[in-house]
Amino acid sequence: MNKLLAVLVAGLFAAGAFAATPAPAKAASKTEAAVAGTATATPAVADASAPAKVDKKAAAAAKKAAAAEKKAAKKAAAAEKAAAKKAAAAEKAAAKKAAAAAKAPADKASAAQ
Repeated sequence: MNKLLAVLVAGLFAAGAFAATPAPAKAASKTEAAVAGTATATPAVADASAPAKVDKKAAAAAKKAAAAEKKAAKKAAAAEKAAAKKAAAAEKAAAKKAAAAAKAPADKASAAQ
């Protein structure tokens, strides 16, 4: 129990430290340069297009995920169809075997007479 509590407390401290880490210095320097007035128009344009790039990446990721989901659904449907076909064949074989078994005693009874 003590070990469990120690692990939980350590995890809490680690999560707090991770959440409190500052943003990368690269992003902060762009912001400071823009505030100081030394930035040119190009970084502002680049910053404006950054959300568009993120949106494109998100859309591409969503499209890729949808394609993967569609492929998985198609594969699952094919597997289900194959399983149903196999089950139908097994059922047909069992029915044929049962019919043969039912016919066999009748043949033996007629042969005995």
